[in-house]
Amino acid sequence: MKKLLTIVLLCWCVGCAYSARAVDPVKQYGQLQVKGAQLCDQQGQPVILHGLNLEWDTRWPRMYNKKYMKTLKREGQYPLLRLAMEVSEGNGYLAHPQQAMACLKPVIETAIKQNIYVIIDWHANSMHTQEARQFFGEIAQRYGRYPHIIYEIYNEPIEETWTSIKKYASEVISEIRRYDPDNIVLVGCPHWNQDIHLVTNSPLDGFQNVMYTVHFYAATHGDDLRQRTEDAVRQGIPIFISECGAMEASGEGPIDLESEAQWVAMCHRLGISFVKKFLTIHDL
Repeated sequence: MKKLLTIVLLCWCVGCAYSARAVDPVKQYGQLQVKGAQLCDQQGQPVILHGLNLEWDTRWPRMYNKKYMKTLKREGQYPLLRLAMEVSEGNGYLAHPQQAMACLKPVIETAIKQNIYVIIDWHANSMHTQEARQFFGEIAQRYGRYPHIIYEIYNEPIEETWTSIKKYASEVISEIRRYDPDNIVLVGCPHWNQDIHLVTNSPLDGFQNVMYTVHFYAATHGDDLRQRTEDAVRQGIPIFISECGAMEASGEGPIDLESEAQWVAMCHRLGISFVKKFLTIHDL
């Protein structure tokens, strides 16, 4: 176990050196762009970003404040944070849009001041097209001029077909591009971001700087999803792992460090950026 943990941590540290433990990541990498299947910096050089996922704003509001953000930067030097804004459950955006925006805005603005990239995650499992357009239109109007912003327009589609997701994505991205022509947009795929092979067969057309999300939980997802992900990259599909962890997909169960080490190694080999759940390697 100690040997395996050492290997995993070495993978983590090597990745940090490659990607990103800069004091001011946005100053270092600038305006991100997609070239082929690769995330690149403003000079067109490949970059891998490692990030930390902040849990739902409605369940973990204590994470959504300036003090916590500054602590994360000081202690972790994270180049990227993912803000998971709950959409439909409990006190989410659909029920209280103004409250949700008030929670997000100080954190986004603190990330911009600290020169950290920030994923704004529409944390939904079902489609709310009009509300998503309204939300991302407002975000793009307010913050689209900053290279810090990454839009994740659909956390984890479950039942929708790839055809319906493509239609949804086209509408939401078109709204974003009214105000922000450049920043990266992340698009989910069916069945909790597992069916990336469907994207391979029919990617979105007519948009630039779009990437597709895969989510893995190492104790649940192994060789099959890794191979599917690698096949997609090899066929030119730009992938961003916007959520992952060492535990089971339920968020519970055993920690599978061996499987996670294989995922991390694959990400570095293929140039895939990834955002880890709050309780994974960083906390061991």
